[in-house]
Amino acid sequence: MSGPDTGREAGPDTGAAGHTGTPAGGICAVVLAAGEGTRLRPLTERVPKALCPVGNVPLLDRALARLGGLGLTGPETVAVNASYLGEQVVERVGTRAHLSVEPDGPLGTAGGLGRLRDWIGGRGVLVGNADAYLADPAAPPGPDIAALLRDWDGDSVRLLGRPAPDPTAPGTFDGHVFTGFSLLPWRLVRDLPPVFGDLVRAVWRPAEADGRLTVVPYPGIFVDTGTPADYLAANLHAAGDGSLVDPSATVTGDCHRSVVGAGATVAGEVTRSVVWPGATVDTGERLYEVIRAATGLTVPAT
Repeated sequence: MSGPDTGREAGPDTGAAGHTGTPAGGICAVVLAAGEGTRLRPLTERVPKALCPVGNVPLLDRALARLGGLGLTGPETVAVNASYLGEQVVERVGTRAHLSVEPDGPLGTAGGLGRLRDWIGGRGVLVGNADAYLADPAAPPGPDIAALLRDWDGDSVRLLGRPAPDPTAPGTFDGHVFTGFSLLPWRLVRDLPPVFGDLVRAVWRPAEADGRLTVVPYPGIFVDTGTPADYLAANLHAAGDGSLVDPSATVTGDCHRSVVGAGATVAGEVTRSVVWPGATVDTGERLYEVIRAATGLTVPAT
């Protein structure tokens, strides 16, 4: 059992990364779940983005399941960082992963790893963004990102990516858009300070300039759920061609290609919308391309 890490804890330094196969210290995984989700407000005013449900499954749970599909489970192997509304993340994770709580605000993607440096302790790190929705219809959770680990030299940086509409646009890597997961060697993680910083500037671009960054093509669906429009798109994809209704929801109205969460009540009409767990759609209401929260908050997706 591993409780929240509110500071630094000592961890074994199992050595630098090797140059063939996996690194000498093995592989661990970190799910980044500390962000404030400002672009998704007001949905994230009371719920951290990592716990927003997609297809009736919190995004954080989707990320942990994906890592589980690779055999990466438990607090010795998987860590989750938390900050904004962090108590909710801590409660949700429980004993499924090591917890690193950032009490003074999110440290960013690089600072979050820097704070986990002792826990990482010489291992290569598979880093995933909790808000990344990935869906590869050809594979169950996990193998869609297994290509990041396959034949890794333990020394280079790998990013999962899809071809960009404009290969020369800022923010692309070798003509690809980053799709939520990266693989980093210990040699680049061990010197990251536990202060605010991002992996793009601290690790990815320097590795790219050094010729040691590789983009691994991702063939599936990727949605960055950062905005209401993208969040809705991810939910509609999860719902498929119909509606996805939790068995504990009560639907006496009409539901068209929507997602309805646990304990929700739909007496009106919902179309291409998301009804969060415990939310209510009253008789006579018609929702179209919106997200309805349990508090009664309704957020348009356009």
